Amino acid sequence: MRKTKIICTLGPATDDEKILRQLIENGMDVARMNMSHGTHEEHKRRADVVKRLRKELNKPVAILLDTKGPEIRTANFKNGSEVLNIGQTFTFTTKEYDGDKNKCSITFKGLPNDIDRGDKILVDDGLIEMEVIDKTLTDVVCKVLNEGVIASHKGINVPGVDLSLPFISDKDKQDIAFGVKENFDFIAASFTRNHDDIIHLRHELEKNKCNDIRIIAKIENGQGVENIDDIIRVSDGIMVARGDLGVEVPMEEIPMIQKKLISKAYTAGKQVITATQMLDSMIKNPRPTRAETTDVANAIYDGTSAIMLSGETAAGAYPVESLRTMAAIAVCTENDIDYKEKFRKRDIPERPDVTSAISHATCTTAHDLGAVAIMTVSKTGQTARMISKFRPYCPIISGTTEEKVQRQMNLSWGVIPIIIEEKDNTDDLFEHVVQVAEKNKLVKSGDLAVITAGIPLGVSGTTNMLKVHLVGDVLVAGTAVTSRGVCGHLCVCSTEEEAQENFKNGDILVIPKTSNGILPLMKMASGIITEQGGLNSHAAVVALALDKPIIIGAKNATKLLRDGTMVKLDGARGIVFSAHSKTPEANE
Repeated sequence: MRKTKIICTLGPATDDEKILRQLIENGMDVARMNMSHGTHEEHKRRADVVKRLRKELNKPVAILLDTKGPEIRTANFKNGSEVLNIGQTFTFTTKEYDGDKNKCSITFKGLPNDIDRGDKILVDDGLIEMEVIDKTLTDVVCKVLNEGVIASHKGINVPGVDLSLPFISDKDKQDIAFGVKENFDFIAASFTRNHDDIIHLRHELEKNKCNDIRIIAKIENGQGVENIDDIIRVSDGIMVARGDLGVEVPMEEIPMIQKKLISKAYTAGKQVITATQMLDSMIKNPRPTRAETTDVANAIYDGTSAIMLSGETAAGAYPVESLRTMAAIAVCTENDIDYKEKFRKRDIPERPDVTSAISHATCTTAHDLGAVAIMTVSKTGQTARMISKFRPYCPIISGTTEEKVQRQMNLSWGVIPIIIEEKDNTDDLFEHVVQVAEKNKLVKSGDLAVITAGIPLGVSGTTNMLKVHLVGDVLVAGTAVTSRGVCGHLCVCSTEEEAQENFKNGDILVIPKTSNGILPLMKMASGIITEQGGLNSHAAVVALALDKPIIIGAKNATKLLRDGTMVKLDGARGIVFSAHSKTPEANE
């Protein structure tokens, strides 16, 4: 199972329903709506198709709304674009003006007040660099430092300058209201600068009577990097948006910043997305570059929760191939990571909260026992996210009663979210979540799982217990002596005399204890189960000498097991299953 989640941006390239269906079938975990492009009508049409297909395909695909955010852009040019030459002057004005070779209007009226002489201005993701040489109340006069093409509606960045742009624009407010109405699962807040920006966004959601959309802070400027600890504290996750970030901070610092942000986020139990230009060449080409392949892999080695495709799926020629390529890189990279060793080297805080401590203990128990899965039951998904931060080697199967919580957990690393029913007590609840997992073929009879949840049930933030659970119809359990297993019919006997009378060649002999009196029967038996324990017991010694599958110390085995029943004896784990259990055949 792929642990790292994949986000695909929807756009014109995915408007064919067949393409969108293939994206969901091939592993799209979250669909992204980029509000910098398109209308509400277009986004609603795409979201409606996602909602219908995810229900049809039984895939909990979440929907993420990405705000346009506080940005500065050029206004219209008379001719659409102009070529600027090195050394010429160019003016940005807050007045209405049809752009030409010497001047253009901008969307932010406060720029002349925020900027000073000597500051740098970057246009179109840094393709054109200028230096401010003069300014007035309405104009900013610059010297062009490199030749390039300037055009209508291109982005403007001012590295190192604290701009007074409002964090939530009127368009953002309309987009947020749209996302709430359409029941989206996440909002990615563009150009987050500090924790106040996230607080303002939460207030905006409150105005729309919404408290169940999770907020992802997009880190794409120097202020966001500088204030990352406070931002992580008040947000539900972050996105390392390397496009604008690479313009706002020195390019050579991006790899270190990426590693730092990913580590801080997942250590705090928050989701972290690595985004922008991951497989950029696949917008036009059917295969990525070697550098792009390495880039995706490095983000996974860093521990990112999710990786994101932007133009590759929204407007590229190969949207499905881009997803398949990214998924293949992720699986190959994860197979190279020793998650058990990474976990052993990782410490928890000296004074963790109860949820964090139990989550760490759950992962430790799963590792020590070789569990097939960790299972959680959570009202809000917080337990699953806290376990996810420790990056266990086995999948985290998380049950919830809420479909929206299920979709939101689908962004968390290593989490497989499932829908369960409410139960009145823990025993019924645990049994139910195991049954649902088994029905979905996530576990099978005989698998060992570690379950964690909160007591009392249904109270958020109370994760405080764990349980080791054997999946399936386990009839009896005892002590393993040999590692061999077998499938056969039971011969259940209370005495040696009864065994002498009823035993048939090849039966699995079930008896309170053995002696030399039934040694010939033990030699003919395909397996042995005794109620008597002790590795020096007669049955244990004989079974070792004969290399027979055996379980000793199986309490009340002669009462619990029925004569003639077909069973599977797992000698390695000391357990007996009914033959209808869907377990791998025992080794002969």
